[in-house]
Amino acid sequence: MAKAVLQLDNILFDEQVQSKEEAIRKVGGLLIENGYVNEEYVNKMMDREALTTTYMGNFLAIPHGTEEAKKEVVESGITIMLLDKPIDWDGNEVKLVIGIAGKGDEHLSILSNIAITCSDEETLEQILSADSKETLMNFFQEVE
Repeated sequence: MAKAVLQLDNILFDEQVQSKEEAIRKVGGLLIENGYVNEEYVNKMMDREALTTTYMGNFLAIPHGTEEAKKEVVESGITIMLLDKPIDWDGNEVKLVIGIAGKGDEHLSILSNIAITCSDEETLEQILSADSKETLMNFFQEVE
């Protein structure tokens, strides 16, 4: 049976990181730790970031692997990290980092569902001021 795309163990709350590289390695490391990807996937996430930023606007970044990283994905999954204070992401402030690994073309629907969830400013404000992992999890229950 496939594991859930998002589990409570996939959420880091009130984290402290100093850079986008550290943030990517942290959400990528959680994807590895929870069995969604092989270790090489995190390097492919860094490669993707070197090609084009994964900053999405509204304090949100969604790092993910390159096209060739698909072979490193074991199961589709996302990791969510809410930072205690914003970090610089290519000249933009980021407070919410969502790492994605999609099997086959599943990453497209996952990205789309995250974009829909985070596109409403009121909802995003509530996400950014969440007070627990459980609260964060509730906002992203529909992401599959």
